Amino acid sequence: MSRFMFIPKRVYFEPEALKYPLGQKLHSYFSSQNIPILQTTSHNRVTGIPGSTPAEGYREAKDTLVVGVRKSKDFQTCKPSAHYQLPIATSCPGKCEYCYLQTTLGKKPYLRVYVNLDDILKQAERYIEERKPDITMFEGSATSDPIPVEPYTHSMAKTIEFFGRQEYARISFVSKFTNIDSLLDLEHNKHTHMRFSINLPDFIRKYEHSTPSLEERLQATREIVEAGYPSGLMIAPIFLETGWQEDYGSLLRTIKETVPVPDGFTFELITHRFTARAKKNILDIYPGTELPMEESTRRFKFGQFGYGKYLYPKEVTDEAKNFFEKEISDLFPKAKIKYFV
Repeated sequence: MSRFMFIPKRVYFEPEALKYPLGQKLHSYFSSQNIPILQTTSHNRVTGIPGSTPAEGYREAKDTLVVGVRKSKDFQTCKPSAHYQLPIATSCPGKCEYCYLQTTLGKKPYLRVYVNLDDILKQAERYIEERKPDITMFEGSATSDPIPVEPYTHSMAKTIEFFGRQEYARISFVSKFTNIDSLLDLEHNKHTHMRFSINLPDFIRKYEHSTPSLEERLQATREIVEAGYPSGLMIAPIFLETGWQEDYGSLLRTIKETVPVPDGFTFELITHRFTARAKKNILDIYPGTELPMEESTRRFKFGQFGYGKYLYPKEVTDEAKNFFEKEISDLFPKAKIKYFV
């Protein structure tokens, strides 16, 4: 199993998961590795994960894998980037201090995988059929990073080959993790858009705990480009603090030196923002965090879901937008910026 490998401390199984070949395979494998096996009645309600404080509970959850059956047939929408989420996994072993999943997955954001992938892909087929001849877009990483569990499940490989056969559908996903060797020789037919999320090396070390380095992520990006995948990079979150122009200019030049950017290569640019709830959760888990979350330096804006976010001032984000557009245009004339927010 290759490169940066997620190894759970404990694995929970729903009883029904053991009726599926993948569930049986995972149970056999983790048992052979002497990893504790526990039972849960529902992959949505898992009890017994250790941790007497929010920080301990969070860390232990990130080392916990739950194997279940996804019963809901409906997919969540994923506007504006895609029509639907494709739910093959949930959560991520990375411990990024700023992560929005800390507010959406609760105090103990354990990882989940689903053993009934065939059912999930059949539902995707129904959505595709409904929208023909229009292309239906799916996002594979809306609430997860699917790559860390891939060496165990091979679900992403099966999904990529499924979409490779679909004339009227495409899938996109983003990862910080680099164990992608099993994906490089697949028949993807350019129907999968694979991106890596990156940031400044200092910020990766400081805020993105338990994740691969910038160098590893750029090497993986090079590999997917060479494998012919539609590809891109997400720079997120962008911290517009003192010296950001020099720092992100240096990052873009490093990309140029490392990755042979092809036609259609994409950049997604997301500036740092936070909600009051997220800040409280972050301070519970990382009481010593140095994340810039001073409300007085930000502007407050209500979002589409009824709660507000603290964003950088408009004049700062306007300057950053102009900066990235010019730098990327000059350094990567074949690339395109999908969005800057």
